[in-house]
Amino acid sequence: MHLPTAFRPSRGGRLFTVAAIAAVVLLAPTAGAGGALGSTAPPGAPTGHDTGRSGQAAARAVEPVGNTAEPADDERNDDRDTAAEDRKAGHNDDDRKAGRNEDDRNAGRNDERGDVESTGTAEPENDASSAESAAAPAGGKNGDNNGLDVLGRDCTESDLDPHDGFQKSPACVSTQMGEVAAEDKLPSLLITAAPETVEVDKPFELEVSTRNLVRDRFLGAAEGGYYLESSFLDDNGLQRGHFHTACRLLSSTSKAPDSGKAPEFFLATQDNKGGAEPDTVTIEIPGIRTAGELQCTSWAGDGSHRTPMMTKANETPAIDSVRITVTD
Repeated sequence: MHLPTAFRPSRGGRLFTVAAIAAVVLLAPTAGAGGALGSTAPPGAPTGHDTGRSGQAAARAVEPVGNTAEPADDERNDDRDTAAEDRKAGHNDDDRKAGRNEDDRNAGRNDERGDVESTGTAEPENDASSAESAAAPAGGKNGDNNGLDVLGRDCTESDLDPHDGFQKSPACVSTQMGEVAAEDKLPSLLITAAPETVEVDKPFELEVSTRNLVRDRFLGAAEGGYYLESSFLDDNGLQRGHFHTACRLLSSTSKAPDSGKAPEFFLATQDNKGGAEPDTVTIEIPGIRTAGELQCTSWAGDGSHRTPMMTKANETPAIDSVRITVTD
C-alpha cells in the first residue's frame, strides 16, 4: 500500500501510521468481485493466460488490487517497468501459442485437402485468410484499374458456385490467368491441309501446323483438370500446353450454331513435341456418319485447356477452321 508524499507521516510516526492502517485492513470486510478492493477469483478459476476451446491463448486482464492512493514518481516508474515486462512476456507467450495453433490448423487443412494436383480436385477454403487472398487488389498501370469501371477481378462478388476443375457450368473460375509469352513468341496455329469434300463414313486427314507451342502439358478435363491450372511458359518463354481439334455439322451457314451440341469428332494432341519452329501434326478423322456442311477447327490450349493469351487485342489467337462438305 502506498500513500502520496503529501500525506506521509514523519519518520517518528511512521510505525504508528502503518500499524493503524494494518488494523483497518484486517477489520474491514473483504470486497467481492468488482468491489473497491478489486476482484477476487472464485475457487478453481483460471489465472494468467486462459486457453479456450479453440486452443488459442487469450490474455486475461490483470486488475490492480487495493490501491486507493497514487504511488510516488519513482515507485510508479518501477511499477510501470515491471508491468511492461509482464505484458511483454505475456505477449511473447501468446505469440508462441498462436503460432503453434496456426501450424496445427494449416496441417489439418493440408490433411483434409490431400494432393490436389494428383486428384485434379480443387477444394475451396472458407476461412478468413483464403477470402482475403481471393480478393485481388485494383490493377492496371496506375493501380486503379486505369480509371475504368471494372466489374470485378475475382469471384468475390459472384453469386455462382466456384468452379472445381470439372467440366460444368455456370460457375466462377478463380484460377489466375497466368503467364503470357513475349510478342515474338506468341503461339500460332494453322490448318495447312484439308479435303474440300468427303463421303459419309469415309476417313480423312487434317494437317495442323503449330509454332511457339510446346505440346507437353495436359491436365485431364474429365479428371478435374479443366481451368484448374494457370498458364505457364517453359524456360525458353514458350507456351506450354497442347491443341484441340473438333469437327461439327452446321445446321445453317447463315447464322451462328448452337454451341451446346457435342461435336462429331474431338481430339486433344499432347505429343511432347513442338517448339519455336513450326512443325506439322496429322489428325486422322475416322469418318462422319451424316451428310452436311462440316466445320473442323483446331485451337491451341494451355495446360488447363484455355486458349493462350495474346500480347495485344489485335492479334489473332492460335485458332483456325475449315469447311468440308460431307456427301452421301
